[in-house]
This record gives sequence, C-alpha cells and structure tokens, in this order.
Amino acid sequence: MAVTVGASRLDLGALRRLPAQARPLVRPGTVPAGVLHLGIGAFHRAHQAVYTEQAIALAGGDWGIVGVAPRNAELVRTLAAQDNLFSVSTLSAADQHTRVIGALAGVRLASADPQAVVALLADPAIRVVTLTVTEKAYHLDPAGGTLRPDPALVADLTTDRPPATVPGLLVRGLLARAAADAGPIALVSCDNLPANGRRLRGLVSQALAYAGAPQPALDWVAAQVGFPGTMVDRIVPASTPQTLASAHRALGVQDLAAVAAEPYTQWVIEDDFPGGRPAWERAGAVLCADAGPWERLKLRALNGVHSAIAYLGALAGCETIAEALAMPHLTTVLRRLIADDVAASFTPPDGVDVVDYGEQVLARFANPAIRHRTLQVAMDGSQKLPQRILHTIVDLRAAGRSAHWAALVVAAWIRFAQGTADDGRPLPLDDPLADRIRATLAAAGSPAAAVDAIFALSEVIPPEIADDDEVRTDVTAWLTALHHHPVPTTLATTP
Repeated sequence: MAVTVGASRLDLGALRRLPAQARPLVRPGTVPAGVLHLGIGAFHRAHQAVYTEQAIALAGGDWGIVGVAPRNAELVRTLAAQDNLFSVSTLSAADQHTRVIGALAGVRLASADPQAVVALLADPAIRVVTLTVTEKAYHLDPAGGTLRPDPALVADLTTDRPPATVPGLLVRGLLARAAADAGPIALVSCDNLPANGRRLRGLVSQALAYAGAPQPALDWVAAQVGFPGTMVDRIVPASTPQTLASAHRALGVQDLAAVAAEPYTQWVIEDDFPGGRPAWERAGAVLCADAGPWERLKLRALNGVHSAIAYLGALAGCETIAEALAMPHLTTVLRRLIADDVAASFTPPDGVDVVDYGEQVLARFANPAIRHRTLQVAMDGSQKLPQRILHTIVDLRAAGRSAHWAALVVAAWIRFAQGTADDGRPLPLDDPLADRIRATLAAAGSPAAAVDAIFALSEVIPPEIADDDEVRTDVTAWLTALHHHPVPTTLATTP
C-alpha cells in the first residue's frame, strides 16, 4: 500500500507523540518471547495479539510473540521497519477507537529462512505456538481430516530440503525440540477447523509417521506436546487504503500494518498448556475443558451464515457482506437457516440459545463500518464448507430431519463456482481445488449434472451426503432456481 510522502512513521520513537489512549499497554521490546505465532495476518493482529498484550499487562510473564509470515515479505518488512508495532482500530457504526499493540517481540519470514522458524520451535523459551494459517495450509482432506500428501508436503517430510509447508515446519521443529529435550509446548490451532485441536494433533501424528520419525521422538511428542482446541471470533476484514488513512488520522503517524475490526471479540480455549501460558482469562478469554460446543456454535451459526451471505451476495453483485444483508428477503431466509437447520443440528453450550446467537450474528454482519468483501469470505469454499455447512446437513439427516435451507448454501456455492454473477460478470474462484472444480462443472450440461459432479468430489462431500437422494434433490432444486432467476427472485419465492 502507498506511503504518504513526508508522513511520520509509527515506530518506537513515535510512541511519545501518540494520544495517551492509543499507546501500547506494555512497553514494546521489553517482554521476552514465549509465544511463536504462524500466520501473522490481520486476524491474528486484531485478535490473539490483543488478548496476549492485555494478559501481559494485567498478569505479567515472558509471553512476547514472535510472528511468522509464511510468505508475505512486505508485511514482515513493514513490521520490522515499525519496530514490530501496529495498530488495531475498533469500528462501530458510531465511532472508532485506535490503539497500538506492543505484544510483538519479533517477526520472521518463513519462506526466506525456514530454518530460523524451526530453531524457534525448538527454543526452550517458546512454550506456546499459535496458528492462524487458514484451512488449506494444514494439507488435510477437508471431508475426513486425513493428511493430503501433495508434492510440497512430501518433499518436506521425506527429504532434507528446508521446509516450505506448515506441517513441514511443525514436524522439523518438534523433532529438533525432542532431540534437545527442550521442554513441553502447546500447539494451538486458531483456525476454523472442526475440533481444531484434535485435527492438529492428528496432522502432527500423521506427518511424523509419514516422515518416519523414530519411536523416541514419537513418545516425546505424546508426552510433552499439548493440542488445545479453540474457538476464535472477531470480524477482521482485509486492510485497505481507507484502513491506513483512518489509522493515520487517529494516531497522527502513518501505520502501514494497521488493521480494523468490529467491537465484538471472543476466544474460547481448552486449558491444555504443559509449558504454561499467558493469563488470557484476565483479558476476557474463556478457559474450559471442552471448546467443542462453542466451536460448533461459531462454525455453524456464524461462519456458515457468513458463507451463505458471501455466495448469494456475490452472485447478486453485492460487494460487501453488509450490502448483501440489505438484499430483499435474505435476512428472512437466513433466519430460517439458523432456526430450522443450524439450531436443530447440535447441542449448544449451556445457557446459549442458537436463535438468539444468530440474531446477534446478523446484527454484527450488518455493521456498515466493517466492509468485509463477499469475495474475500467466498474464498476456499472447498476447505470451508464441510465444517460450516456440510456437517450441519450430515447431523440433520442422521436425526431424520430435512436440510432444506443448508442445501441452498451448497447450491449457492456451486452456482458461484460456475463463475458468473447474475448480471454476467465473471466471479473468481480462489480455491485450492479451483482447477478440478471448474473442469468438472464445465462438463456439466444441467444443474442436476453440476450437482452430480460436485457430489463426486469425495475430498469435499462426505459420503453421507453424496449418497443421500433427498439432499441431492434439494440442492438440485435450489441450483435450478438460481440458474433461472436472480438471487432476490429465488429468495422471494422460497416456501
């Protein structure tokens, strides 16, 4: 993003010029590193970094964060030039509050120096590793959670080349840590995966086995590594020139790593940290024995609804989620999705009403200050839909219930993947399986054939759905309607 010529830059020297309410809660550069974070994108900076800084400010501890970007060299250069400082602007419809975060103790670029990341994973000072790397970076089959050994991952696990994948980095780091007996550690997935702690444990176990790790190393990992599950929640859109300009106005200095987010934030964490952890509960996180009910609540009633809005909105030509929500009839359909399908598919956490939670979600999505782009939310559908929508369908059908409204979301994804909006404009398909999806849909001459083609993708569609004629019929009916009518008309004619 463009630098404003002549503007002062955010760095340690600029802190004394910031408004008092915008200064970090901890003195930057004074907190030794105890956390390694993989995937230092906008979400981490507006979520885990904020919680961690508050925890250090309130309870102390050597829990500074070393942030690792897998490939974003520009972000690493920017943060390094800013002495690891960045700001988070909290946006509501009425106002904005901006504060600089001082939790980062350093930044690294994994693609430039993967061995440095491996060394950090083996460093006894690092006792917690958090991850926000998106679903596809785990190299797992999204339907079944089995390791997907593509060429890059195979090379990481079977050769001595520097690791280029997240599983490769984790395996090399854990093997080095085991060899040095460098102390216990927790690996904490903060990505939107079902049972993300167990998924990460399974990934590490499968990757170690694939790499032929010796039994003593396997025993060490089993005894010394925790894999707590989590649920994370905050809407953090990609930063834009407007984000940077808004932060500049609030701070009086230029911050090229600024992020913006909604006021709402939540973090539920299973308390399984053999080497200790920051006092995140002091910052408002919920520590518990089982994050599963919270995770399912968020994946189905928030992320699933988010995907529904993204695909239907993009087809209708809406740029943002808030704009799409203003489409006639969409909120009515979403309320039916939440009440009839999502709420009936699982048992929520004690004291939580899924319909009420869904109403809060819709209100958050309608925040006009959060310009979350439909195309951004629509990315990586093959990796997201299993846990966001397909698991809802599986559970409903197992209980003998219809999945009518969830089937609409699957149809909207297929229609989106076919590549054109209602007005004929092209739609991008940013997805690890994009080539396969587009090729299989190109050969489909009808909505029914398109559904058959997608249902044959076994790494995405669970067999319980692929073999369910009622679900296939529902998805085909919705896709046929979306082919013949624009989205608002389809929504208006729903029963």
